[in-house]
Amino acid sequence: MITILGYLAAAASMASFAPQAWKVIRSRQTKDISVGMYLLTVAAFVLWLGYGALQHQWPLVLSNGVCFLLSAFILVMTLLPQPQKDKVAATLTAEEP
Repeated sequence: MITILGYLAAAASMASFAPQAWKVIRSRQTKDISVGMYLLTVAAFVLWLGYGALQHQWPLVLSNGVCFLLSAFILVMTLLPQPQKDKVAATLTAEEP
């Protein structure tokens, strides 16, 4: 039961960043996203990745790795100038910028 709970928590954590990442891709807008919050979030996932790796807890590494990638993507998109956001979003959606 504990293992199932852990897998459910990992799945929910990983899925939680997907809607925001997809919204950024679709809208190409990030003006309301807190850079400070995402800096802390990305840093936290890096620390959890290190912790999981040192503890040989590979499910922890995997779930935090996915969360790191998604949150880092959102952070980078927030920091990019609009023309680059448009280019990245167009590439990911196979559209013209």
